[in-house]
Parts: sequence; C-alpha cells; structure tokens
Amino acid sequence: MAFHVDLAAVLFIIWGALTTLIGLSTLALGIAAMALASSAAVEGRQFAAGLMAATFTTLAVLAIVWGVLHIAVGFPLRRHQHWSRMVALLLGSVDLLLLPYGTALGCYTLWVLLHRSGRVLFEAELKPVE
Repeated sequence: MAFHVDLAAVLFIIWGALTTLIGLSTLALGIAAMALASSAAVEGRQFAAGLMAATFTTLAVLAIVWGVLHIAVGFPLRRHQHWSRMVALLLGSVDLLLLPYGTALGCYTLWVLLHRSGRVLFEAELKPVE
C-alpha cells in the first residue's frame, strides 16, 4: 500500500501544479479585463468589464490557493506524516466535486488513505520507538 500512498502524493503534487497554472492564466485574464474596464468609454461596458475582472481575479486566487494547498500536502504525504493524511482526506473529499479529474483523484485518495493498510503507514509515526 506504500506504493499507492506515494502515487496519491505525486498525483496531489501534479494536480496542485496544474491547478496553480490554471489559476495564474486566469489571473492574466483578470488583469486583461481590468485593463478593458479602465479603458471602456461606455458606462455599461465598464461595469461588465469590471464584473468580469472581479470574477476572473476571484477564481484565479481560489485556484492558486487550492493548487498550493495540494502541493503543500503532497510532499509531507509522501513522507507519511500523520497530519498530512488528515488534510489530504479533507482535500480529497472536496476534490470529489471537481469533475472529472478531481473526482478521480478524490476517489483514489479516499480509497488509499482510508484503507487499513494505508492507515497503518501513518500510525507508525505515532508509536514510540523502543
């Protein structure tokens, strides 16, 4: 099961990197919409461009934060740190809503980390060394 935990960690890192990249490209769209809003002469167009700028910027920030969280959890998950299992289960549960790749990652994460042999890898860290 250690292979599956390591694979889930690598998938978390890849998913986080791709989500961050998407967030950065969406931020570029938000910046472009802000430029359009500031140069629009007609008030209706200025409002629409401003609304799109706010929407793109908000979605970009959410995607960047979501991606960075996955990367930040992926590395400790690979080292089998106890706290990373709990955070990965939380992120994986929310990923279920992000069709289709997030759903696949969420299902795989839940299967690996809730399986008995997957749990044992993380409980070994808590046992005192004799």
